[in-house]
Amino acid sequence: MTGSLPPGGVEHNADELEARWADAWRPEQVAERLHGVAAPWCVAAGWALDLFRGTQTRAHGDLEIAVPAAGFPEIRDRFPAYAFDAVGSGRVWPAAGAEALAATHQTWMRDPASGRFLLDVFREPHDGRSWICRRDESLRLPYEAVIERTAGGIPYMAPELVLLFKAKAARPKDRADFDGVLPLLDRARRDALGGWLERVHAGHPWLERLVE
Repeated sequence: MTGSLPPGGVEHNADELEARWADAWRPEQVAERLHGVAAPWCVAAGWALDLFRGTQTRAHGDLEIAVPAAGFPEIRDRFPAYAFDAVGSGRVWPAAGAEALAATHQTWMRDPASGRFLLDVFREPHDGRSWICRRDESLRLPYEAVIERTAGGIPYMAPELVLLFKAKAARPKDRADFDGVLPLLDRARRDALGGWLERVHAGHPWLERLVE
């Protein structure tokens, strides 16, 4: 990402977003369409936690995947019939060009015919085979430590990393996700999340829960 957003873009209407995401794909639909791509992609956010748990535990308003920024063109090429809108700071750049993509990390895939959004693509920082945390560039991990897979082969982000990102806002659904996943985290995962929280969100209230 560059340091500043480009001119233009339109403010997205929060009241309309729920309806426009009503047809969002499910993880298995995306996995089928991305089968065979070389870029190390994975399901992120709330859906990733449900894939880790092995069952859907709540409704999801959208579907997010993470991919190295350099691998985004390969993902985009799998969906030539769809538009990719760059998103940042409450604004959307429809069918984004290079400038808007370089200044943002989030991309919504849109069906041009219906205007519905189907997939949210995070274009993540990276260094070769290493994933870089966009909130603390000193946190770097090999993709083998970032991406796990379901029994059916769907790639998803490791739950301790998902929770690190959810810790920033800690909305009610984020707190519920933490409460639901915490009992399933072994000591190694808890220690990893605790260390990352200390680095990125020092003093976070979840830290006490991780040592219980």
